Amino acid sequence: MRFRNLQSLVVGFVLPVLLFAASGAIAQSTPSRSLLALSKHDHTLAIVDPKTLQVIARAPVGPDPHEVVASSDGKTAYVSIYGGGRFHALSVIDLVGQKALPDIDTGALSGPHGLAFAGGKVWLTAEGAKAIATFDPLSGKIDWIMGTGQNRTHMIHVTPDEKQIYTTNVSSATVSILEMVTLPPMGPPPGMQPTQSMQPPSPGGNQPRTDWNQTVISVGRGDEGFDVSPNGSELWTANAQDGTLSVIDLATRTVAATLDAKAFGANRLKFTPDGRFVLISLLRGGDLLIYDAASRKEFKRVPIGHGAAGILVDPAGNRAFIACGPDNYVAVLDLTTLEVTGHVDVGGEPDGLAWAIRP
Repeated sequence: MRFRNLQSLVVGFVLPVLLFAASGAIAQSTPSRSLLALSKHDHTLAIVDPKTLQVIARAPVGPDPHEVVASSDGKTAYVSIYGGGRFHALSVIDLVGQKALPDIDTGALSGPHGLAFAGGKVWLTAEGAKAIATFDPLSGKIDWIMGTGQNRTHMIHVTPDEKQIYTTNVSSATVSILEMVTLPPMGPPPGMQPTQSMQPPSPGGNQPRTDWNQTVISVGRGDEGFDVSPNGSELWTANAQDGTLSVIDLATRTVAATLDAKAFGANRLKFTPDGRFVLISLLRGGDLLIYDAASRKEFKRVPIGHGAAGILVDPAGNRAFIACGPDNYVAVLDLTTLEVTGHVDVGGEPDGLAWAIRP
């Protein structure tokens, strides 16, 4: 009887410990520089050590995760829960504690997709609302919304000074450029001269105001992935339905060139840090398409699998990571040789990728 009780006690103690370890709860600490990768199939965010290319932890996220971005301090990740424009949530991950935090309900801003982090806030597109917005982690609220009036406002880029925003609008076949402008004080109503008997102006009534001006530029059909050149002079976008690439001159805000890249099903587009190459992933192709930015001509096609989505370039400029959904791995591309050097298993159907860097 004593033996049975002792055996039960040992099993009751050891089994939970083994299950705890097997579940990944006992994990390595998150490195100060981490690669983040989403799995659409598993509904997880993988934290990868970029030195060893090993997954050190996984955290659950909501259904149909598409894009991920990390806070400037590298401690928190935000994931857009898309649902084809129907869902309205951002999943939040504590990267240091390697655990999920409560979701952010974006309310009427349905279909959150593209993400950026600037000025201490999360910037997001909301396809279902035809809008972009910001979420303030300090207040826990959506604190700014701006409509685009365009269909499927998809990806987003925010300049470091937060004064210009670029988006692609997939179903409208357009690119939006939103620029913050300063307006004069409102002053008294037109035709009315201020008098001493007038009520004092409301607080801030005589102060300069800010507003946003939108420039809408027509590009090819199905424009999704885009990037701004490192020197800030050009914006390139890949047009999935036309198979073309549109090059926008940001000084004149006009299409400088339309390239017949035959990039049908193009999904994401990224410049290399030196601005020399443009990488384009194809959802329905086995190659990564590489363009020479200066000549605007195809440079190479690299076999990477059976289709790809997310692209993430190492800021050091020596590697790129490409999420190959049909093959269930992230391909590692050497940017010196332009050859695939390895694969990372981050879960089924990988997609969104991001860096998390703690100072």
